[in-house]
Amino acid sequence: MTIRVLLADDHSMVREGLRLFLKRDPELEVIAEATDGVQAVNLTQQIHPDVVLMDILMPVLDGVSATAMIHQEIPEIGIILLTSIVEHSTVVRAVKAGASGYLLKDIEADDLCRAVKAVATGQVQLSPQVSACLMHEVQFPETRKNLTERETDVLCLLAQGHSNKDIARHLHVVEDTVKSHVRHILSKLGVQSRTQAALYAMRLGWVSTNSDRQHF
Repeated sequence: MTIRVLLADDHSMVREGLRLFLKRDPELEVIAEATDGVQAVNLTQQIHPDVVLMDILMPVLDGVSATAMIHQEIPEIGIILLTSIVEHSTVVRAVKAGASGYLLKDIEADDLCRAVKAVATGQVQLSPQVSACLMHEVQFPETRKNLTERETDVLCLLAQGHSNKDIARHLHVVEDTVKSHVRHILSKLGVQSRTQAALYAMRLGWVSTNSDRQHF
């Protein structure tokens, strides 16, 4: 199945480069391009892409604000913020807004394609610099005592990089059950996204922080 991607960046050369990168993978298709945050939100509402590749610094509406609007209305769409900025406040805002990925623009083309496909299946993709920043800045509950045994299983698998479909197969349940567990996990942990839940699992030591890119 082809993964449909929307590009949002106010620089035409950046969009052209991203389009060429993604064109290398036959499983990816760029279906629309936006030049500012408002246009990104409007196009996403109209065409429902699988993944949005979003710049942060854009006119009219910045990428983090656009991410928050999209995530609130259509939370199933994966959003990757692709930027050169690793500023603590911006990173924290992005994760709280519901971004599924935060990658730097020096990423290799093949790695970008893999990240887009991973986010499309529900995984989280973070540059290691971003992960290190978030571990210090994002606050989490100190214990997992409120999670049931099954919810703990789901969170552990989510943190290991499995999609909802993979988790369902592993636990021998239907995918809708996994989605329900994920909603309960987010509610109990007081977080808004899988990204934050995965970082919580990282803090508990369920995933390694020593990799070229964090994927949960």
